Amino acid sequence: MGVAVEFEPADSGGPQHEKRNAPRFTSLIRAAKLVSAQGEFVCVLRDVSSTGVRLKCFHRQPTDDVVGLELQNGEMFEIRKVREDGFEASYTFLTPVPVETLIHANSVFPRRQLRIAMAIPVKLRTLTGVIPAITVNLSQQGARLEPEGQLALAQSVTLEGPHLPAIRAKVRWRREGSCGLVFEDTFTLADFAVRTARLQCPLLVTAGALGN
Repeated sequence: MGVAVEFEPADSGGPQHEKRNAPRFTSLIRAAKLVSAQGEFVCVLRDVSSTGVRLKCFHRQPTDDVVGLELQNGEMFEIRKVREDGFEASYTFLTPVPVETLIHANSVFPRRQLRIAMAIPVKLRTLTGVIPAITVNLSQQGARLEPEGQLALAQSVTLEGPHLPAIRAKVRWRREGSCGLVFEDTFTLADFAVRTARLQCPLLVTAGALGN
């Protein structure tokens, strides 16, 4: 994560007096996700202020004007798109947010892995056969899914699915018809971002996106 450094306010599309009263911070590098009608998409926070934020995705931004910005600690903020430039875009908060909340991510919720909620059919290949399953969410390091068969704790499996490589994993937990996998082969943030975007909204993923 980068160090936050205060600098002069940039043009956020709001009234001039709001720009002067909303100092921005740069070099803030923190993963988050955009929640829209098209799906959930990995992004990276760049410049932030109490009134706006600049985000980078690894593909085109969701087309909705208003989306949710969810931090890794589970806090969610509504933001409206001001301008878009390639894979980066500037947004304003519908309600001003204390900058410290974004920089330090203070919350009653602990920081956790960035999870993308999506339901896609996958296969779990084991030593004795193949078990169909539906994902609940995916992260760079693991997945929660609902298998059609029984799996043992610590059982080794290979996860196979559309737009995904064969992923070696182990069963970490089981609960009420679902289970959690921890991946032995993890994703880089860019690869994870592009693959999950392609699964949800392929039109956002261009030929120039990372991770093709």
